[in-house]
Amino acid sequence: MICKTINLSTTPAALRTRSTFISLISKSSTTQQLNEIHSQLILNALHTHPITLTALIQKLSDLGSISHAHTLFSTIPSPDLFLHNVLIRALSRNRRPSSAIALYARLRPPLLPCNFTYAFAASACASMDSVEFGRLVHAHATVAGCGGDVFVGSAFVDLYFKFGCVGDARKVFDEMPEPDTVCWNAMISGLSRNGRFREALEVFGEMVGRGVSFDSTSLAAVIRVAGELMEVRVGLGVHCMGIKSGLCGHGFVLTGLVSLYSKCGDVDTARFLFEQIERPDFVSWNAMISGYSCNGETESAVRLFRELTGSGGEVTSSTIVGLLPVFSPFGHLELCRCIHGFAVKAGVDSNVSVSTALTTVYSRLNEIEFARQIFNEAPEKSLESWNAIISGYTQNGLTEMAISIFRRMQTLKVQPNPVTITSILSACAQLGAVTLGKWVHELIVRENFQSNIYVSTALIDMYAKCGSIKEAQILFDTMPEKNVVSWNAMISGYGLHGLGHEALRLFDEMSKAGVSPNGVTFLAALHACSHAGLVREGEKIFQLMSDYGITRGPEHYACLVDLFGRAGRLEEALEFIKGMPVEPGPAEWGALLGACMVHKNKTLAQIASDNLFKLDSESVGYHVLLSNIHSSDGNYQRLPWYARQ
Repeated sequence: MICKTINLSTTPAALRTRSTFISLISKSSTTQQLNEIHSQLILNALHTHPITLTALIQKLSDLGSISHAHTLFSTIPSPDLFLHNVLIRALSRNRRPSSAIALYARLRPPLLPCNFTYAFAASACASMDSVEFGRLVHAHATVAGCGGDVFVGSAFVDLYFKFGCVGDARKVFDEMPEPDTVCWNAMISGLSRNGRFREALEVFGEMVGRGVSFDSTSLAAVIRVAGELMEVRVGLGVHCMGIKSGLCGHGFVLTGLVSLYSKCGDVDTARFLFEQIERPDFVSWNAMISGYSCNGETESAVRLFRELTGSGGEVTSSTIVGLLPVFSPFGHLELCRCIHGFAVKAGVDSNVSVSTALTTVYSRLNEIEFARQIFNEAPEKSLESWNAIISGYTQNGLTEMAISIFRRMQTLKVQPNPVTITSILSACAQLGAVTLGKWVHELIVRENFQSNIYVSTALIDMYAKCGSIKEAQILFDTMPEKNVVSWNAMISGYGLHGLGHEALRLFDEMSKAGVSPNGVTFLAALHACSHAGLVREGEKIFQLMSDYGITRGPEHYACLVDLFGRAGRLEEALEFIKGMPVEPGPAEWGALLGACMVHKNKTLAQIASDNLFKLDSESVGYHVLLSNIHSSDGNYQRLPWYARQ
């Protein structure tokens, strides 16, 4: 027993009060030891002494024995402000925010809150359901003249970010006369948590520019931002800063770098950094396993997982989520089932992150019924869970089910986010449901999602595919910021409506705006030329791909064949196929066969079909196309099924 480590019977009474019991309390590591000390305090009639009682309450709070601490607190006739602060902080940290705020509200003159009181109360408010309590405490702090205090300011910055009140957080930060490193870190982390990654980078740049010292927390926060943006150059710069400042030795900084390089596709560097971590914790292991998985190196992820379990390491829900091949699931159905089984045995399958990841991976493997079963049976559903099943139905072409789930989500008052909106707009586009799409557009305006570039792009795509090209054009023209996906959506929309010249005009504008086209851009432009009969322009676009260093894929070659075919230039299409630098595949020969069907060219159709059957003899579609061509004039003898009789 801890009390036996010091002989109380030979210790002077004054020292028992001032040092002996305080020493025992500070050395305690369990609530049982503290209970023994409390008993000794009672036996020695010292249980009402304010100093020892304060130390005991503080230690009980630190060990999470909040009920006991609260009971002792209530026995003190006039607890001082320090003791109030201790208990408010403890109640907040132990998920009893309402009790913390109730204790804060009991403070009356002459006992007035100090900067620590306001900061601890702000932390409690951050765990409540509404930001309004936080606003009230913030007003109290401002009136008391503590609003500019860095400790108080950091707490309120964090509070507002947790409720998504980015503007309020920024205002609090801007009003601090000299924010310290902790304040800057709160700002960077808060912007990152709210998806304002570019702004977070700008704040970090401002912090460095002002000469404010950064620490390991600063680096870890900005490394995460660089990873989310997949900005490897920014990550390299921060990495260099960490090396120069000697902060890269921290495990959580190295773990952040592992995640960063993995997200940017540099798995070798990620593995090298992982091996530099002296004692990797489960977060480090999870980052490396996830890094392998998200780069399609599933076997390496499984090997590392076995290494983790073989060494007796902790397997958490995050480990399972990282191990699941969500980004490249194809061909790994059995592996996913094994991981699912392991999750069940480990008792983490009911974890919301695990069930969401399983829903996603089964959806991508076209096991949509199994995905729905997991979603239905999940005891807890997060917004990400709803997004996963809506996206799953949309990706599998079951758009009506996706819309049905979205409506159920609305009925249950689950607030959508930009990911939800982009998925449901994709469903509307596939279904041609422009009325629902317009209702979603109104929802976007109400929720102020229109500033999200991906939401705006999805809206453009929806209107274009639903026949409202003018609406799409207006949205595109009013977008404050456009990325390559936005330009692609509008070019594709013009092409879909046969507006080839408009598509090419936009293609030129895109280049002048300094946005580099990608393979999808060229495919959209080629489709636009094909639908509008712009053969010469299409050939120029095709040749231009080399200037941008973009590798042509089968879809690009097939699109040019379709371009020639639609214009009736079938011989040129055949010569183009024969002159391809790569072996032509089903896409190119299929495009030629389709053109032959339109122009009733049986000779070239036979050539195309012969090559197709060599590549894919079981394709029913190609047989049907060829049969339609030959049967159009009663030439049944040339039909494959007739010839076999």
